[in-house]
Amino acid sequence: AAAAGRGLRGPLGMAGRRWRSGAGSPDRAAPERAPRIYTRTGDSGFSSTFTGERRPKGDRIFEALGATDELSSAIGLAGEFSSEKGHTFVDQLHKVQCMLQDVGSNIATPLSSAREAHRKRTSFSERPVLELEQWIDNYSEQLPPLRTFILPSGGRSSAALHFSRAVCRRAERCVVPLVQAGEADPNVAKYLNRLSDYLFVLARYAAMKEGKEEKIYIKPEP
Repeated sequence: AAAAGRGLRGPLGMAGRRWRSGAGSPDRAAPERAPRIYTRTGDSGFSSTFTGERRPKGDRIFEALGATDELSSAIGLAGEFSSEKGHTFVDQLHKVQCMLQDVGSNIATPLSSAREAHRKRTSFSERPVLELEQWIDNYSEQLPPLRTFILPSGGRSSAALHFSRAVCRRAERCVVPLVQAGEADPNVAKYLNRLSDYLFVLARYAAMKEGKEEKIYIKPEP
């Protein structure tokens, strides 16, 4: 993702660098150094956006990035549970995680300070939103009608997808103010909104395919 261009903690941090031993042959390159996972650039409580701005780590941009990262992690866990059960939608979840990397790139590129080159690299189209809608329609057609409130349940795959849905709602709540302030693309908020619907429908579908019972809401006696 383009947002990884700054403050990267990963394999690209020292990409292409080689070191040579002073006593060795000048034509023989020594092994590449392993990149350090820590950068120390955020020790003072500030971090960088993709556009180069230094903002406090409590800034709403980093709050949205953190929620998006947590969402991808939750979906990864749901994907592992679903893979154990042989669900065919696991590839879709992996694609969603990849899209969330692009969501993060857009969030990390505040439009107020982005140059045209930044905007081109981190733009987010409506196409992924439409794809989610197709997936939602496909699974919804196979599910029994929903006549009451259901609780997160229905086996590990389903419960993990419900948890992912809840995290997705929080990520959306973090992104909406950025969109309203003109800092992020509206399609990013739309994507998260559809994604929460997709995860809800998928949780029900997983429970159905596994033959698990969905627990329903029962109003307690007064």
